[in-house]
Amino acid sequence: MSKSVILSTGRVTPTDDIITITYVEPDDSPPTVFVRWPREATPCDPTKLGAVANRVMAVLAEAVAKVAVMRADEL
Repeated sequence: MSKSVILSTGRVTPTDDIITITYVEPDDSPPTVFVRWPREATPCDPTKLGAVANRVMAVLAEAVAKVAVMRADEL
């Protein structure tokens, strides 16, 4: 049985565009991190691009921090 953990998820635009980052540890292969982006492109007002980028980076940073904790716990 494989292990799966949602590392981070978050809304990145005012609409329903959500990024989800999942850690999967299959029984028969090395661990993998999946980044699930919105299925379709979403228009973004150029003046809001910085805020959208900040939200994307916050979701990624949370996932990186959780992976670091998981790896430290293995030591």
